[in-house]
Amino acid sequence: MQATEAQRAVAAAMSIASSLGLPADDAIILNDSNKLTLRLLPCDVLARVAPEDEQVAQFEIDLAQRLAESGSPVATLEPRVQPRAFERDGFVITLWTYYEPVATDVVSPAGYANALERLHASMRKLDVPTPHFTDRVESAQQLLASRDLTPALADADRELLSNTLRSLRRAIGERGPAEQLLHGEPHPGNVLTTKNGLLFIDLETCCRGPVEFDLAHAAEEVGENYPGVDQDLLRECRILVLAMITTWRWDRGDQLPNGRELGAEWLGQMRAELGR
Repeated sequence: MQATEAQRAVAAAMSIASSLGLPADDAIILNDSNKLTLRLLPCDVLARVAPEDEQVAQFEIDLAQRLAESGSPVATLEPRVQPRAFERDGFVITLWTYYEPVATDVVSPAGYANALERLHASMRKLDVPTPHFTDRVESAQQLLASRDLTPALADADRELLSNTLRSLRRAIGERGPAEQLLHGEPHPGNVLTTKNGLLFIDLETCCRGPVEFDLAHAAEEVGENYPGVDQDLLRECRILVLAMITTWRWDRGDQLPNGRELGAEWLGQMRAELGR
């Protein structure tokens, strides 16, 4: 978020927490991108704050509750308040349990794969309306089709990304893989290492598709430890996901720190993968 918007977001989160009987005299920013993630003190609550027009908070809350009830490895909502989204000053605030991170140098690929497999097993039992993974591909394609939205992207790079998204979307569809509810972006940034084990966060990205689409967001070793994976499909999904996230970094409205530098780096990685 922009600095002035972030200040307002912090104030809104602290105000909501205080009004609910959760003392909030200080806030530590844990993550700042399109939404703000805060640790509120001394109540020790995790608050996620998003602009009103850029959130699907109630969907995420309902899904998190259902998954937690089934013993799925997901972060839980703050138990001291009603499980719902709160609105203040143009922001939507959700309150979650804060988990003290466990110091570790590395998360084992086997442990990561096991946690994701458990999450998928729980998700298979749920029937909730969600976008299809190809809807997200379509969003990236629309960005590439608009020079106004991606003005800094070179023509050759635009063509490469467009062709990659189009061809891999078609190739994956023609495989006819089994599909289910997915996390959508279970990359390491959306996994907490806690004393309760690995826990997934940020469920607003959920979609339907093959499990290989989820695995494409994790390290290659995770896919090697996940049972029953179609490795050819996984490779196609990895390149597709790389093309998507690269495209998003060239969106003129992208707020990821160092996003443009990452976009250039990922273009190089994509070319290398396509050349293999």
